[in-house]
Amino acid sequence: MSELAGSGLVERARAIAPLIAREADEIERTRRLTPGVVAALIENGLYQALLPRSFGGAEAAPEAFMQMLEEIAKADASTAWCLGQCSVCAMIAAWLDPGTAQEIFNTPPGILAWGAIAHEARAVEGGYRVTARWDFASGSRQASWLGAHVRIVGADGVPRKNADGSPEVRTILFPVAGATLHDVWQAIGLAGTGTDSYEVNDLFIPERFTAFRDVPTALRERGALYRIGTGSTFSLGFAAVSLGVARATLDAAIALARAKHQSLAASAMRDNGAVQGLIGRTEGDLRAARAYLYAAANAMWRDLSATGEFSAAHRNAVRLAATWTIHQSARVVDAAYHMAGATAVFRSNPFERRFRDMHAIAQQIQARDTHYEDVGKAILAATDREPQ
Repeated sequence: MSELAGSGLVERARAIAPLIAREADEIERTRRLTPGVVAALIENGLYQALLPRSFGGAEAAPEAFMQMLEEIAKADASTAWCLGQCSVCAMIAAWLDPGTAQEIFNTPPGILAWGAIAHEARAVEGGYRVTARWDFASGSRQASWLGAHVRIVGADGVPRKNADGSPEVRTILFPVAGATLHDVWQAIGLAGTGTDSYEVNDLFIPERFTAFRDVPTALRERGALYRIGTGSTFSLGFAAVSLGVARATLDAAIALARAKHQSLAASAMRDNGAVQGLIGRTEGDLRAARAYLYAAANAMWRDLSATGEFSAAHRNAVRLAATWTIHQSARVVDAAYHMAGATAVFRSNPFERRFRDMHAIAQQIQARDTHYEDVGKAILAATDREPQ
């Protein structure tokens, strides 16, 4: 295929970005994506970016998915974060019974959200029963379905094990009406994501609404995308969101420097050598981070498409690139914020929200410093070179 799978998503994201930018203040104020923004994302098929083609999705290549999120993040980080979260959640369709996947993703609005792995579900006749509460469900306020990743306990109360002795973990899916959502997301940034908690009480989950997420042998779809799995795709997506936030913040600083005169000098800010040097270095840092992330993603995708294998080496390469890109994006945002001086602290200017959003992104699991340790351990243990 000569055309990049999902490339049309990028143009559609770019087309609705002005609408999202206009709604950004309301998203921040209400801590929810506005109905107009959600409708635009649905109508343009963006939530289905990673849904298999067999269910009407785009099954987009990682590069197109990442570019889509970058464009949305330039307009509003919360919208991009929710879109990235729910898009990756839709990948679970590749592990589901086809009729079940159709019911979830092709009944409007067809949006799934989930939170962190936690708790247990007890096996019963025909399915599972669960009483639990989970956190960090970004996008849950737009979702029609929720999911959770739970350890399975047999009817006898004994935890079930996989063949290798590890705990059996399934992803369970249920309509949002079956859960109670708790409004807990009072955070420094990404305010509009509605990353709330959700709770169920003695909820029955039929067997067909469960899946072994990210287990290659359980896949029902043959597309290379699903060999990557949701964990690494989350990393690529959220790193792309950080690039979009950094790009928008640096662009705002450049626009300010072109127009602003320093208070104690007659010269324009753009004529200040220190400002010129800082912009040049920061621009180089951002371009380098973006080039590295996309190079790592494209190298992985090229090899995966040719061999059908998503190796541990590629997983480490993606993890390293995504973690470093998020950290580098945060440094770019910090530089732009400080460059703007007192202008940056006012809510009416395009700096302080992006500063808060970026630092909320940098606190997420995809940016943990321990990823460097994991990659370093793999490099030191390897006899062959890792993919570059």
